[in-house]
Amino acid sequence: MAEAETICSWPPAPSRQRWISARTEVFSPGKTAVMFHFDQTEIALTHPDRKGLMAEVARRFAARKGFALATINLDHLVKLGRDPAFRTAYAAQDIVVADGNPIVWLSRLAGRPVELIPGSDMVLPLVRAATAAGLPVSMLGATEEALRGAAAALSREVPGFREAALIAPPMGFDPVGPAARAALEEIAGHGPGLCLVALGAPKQERFAALGRHMAPEVGFASVGAGVEFLSGHQTRAPEWVRVIAMEWLWRALSAPRRLVPRYASCLAILPGQALAALRQRRA
Repeated sequence: MAEAETICSWPPAPSRQRWISARTEVFSPGKTAVMFHFDQTEIALTHPDRKGLMAEVARRFAARKGFALATINLDHLVKLGRDPAFRTAYAAQDIVVADGNPIVWLSRLAGRPVELIPGSDMVLPLVRAATAAGLPVSMLGATEEALRGAAAALSREVPGFREAALIAPPMGFDPVGPAARAALEEIAGHGPGLCLVALGAPKQERFAALGRHMAPEVGFASVGAGVEFLSGHQTRAPEWVRVIAMEWLWRALSAPRRLVPRYASCLAILPGQALAALRQRRA
C-alpha cells in the first residue's frame, strides 16, 4: 500500500496544476492549507471551518453553480493510497473538509488547524442553505425506505423544503456506470439544486465527480450515513461519545467484523501522517 503523506510544496509542479485549477473556482491552496500527497495527486483541505464552508456553499447556490463536497478522514487516506480512481475523484472535489478527529489533530501538528466538520452533521445546514436559495434537494443512496424517511424528516425540520429525485440504487451499483449516468440525468432534470450522496467511500466521491460534469448546476455533498441517521435507519453514537472523540470505538463495537480491520488500517498510517504533518509545520 502506498502511504499517504502530507506535503507543503507550493506552487504546484505543472503536472499537478491541471487538476487543482479544474477542481475549484475560488480556492488556491497556500502555506495555510493542509495538503496530502499521493504520487502526482495533491489533496488540500480547502475550508478550515464551517463558516467559510457555508459561505462558499451559499455563494454557489446563489450563482446556480454546482460543487462536489467531500469530508476526508483516515479511512479515506487509506483508500486514497490504494485506489487511483478514488484519487482522481477526490482531485475533482471542489470542497474538502475534515471529517474525523485524527485529521483535525494532524492539522494542528502541521500548524494549520482546521475545524471538525463531519458530513453527517452537515446534512441539515446544507439543506437549509439550498432551501433558502429556493433550490430543491435530491438524495441518492441507502434504501428507498430510508430516503423516504429522510425526506419526511427534512420536511418537518426545514420549512419550505422541496423534494426532487430520491434514488435508491441497486446492489452492485457502479458510480460511473450506465445506472449512475441515468440517475444524474434525472437529478439534472430538476435544475439547479443540492444532491445528498449516501453511498459511502469511494463510490459517493466517484459519483459526485461524475456529477460535476453531467449536472454542473447541482451541488453534490457526500454525506455517508448522514441520510440514514436522519431517517432513523442507523443510530449515531451518543453526543457525549462524540465529544470525547470516541465515536470510532462506539462504531467498532457495534460492527467489529467490518470495522475493526478498517480502523487497524487507519492506525497503521497514523505515525507516518504525524511525521509528515510535523515536516509541514517546519516548512
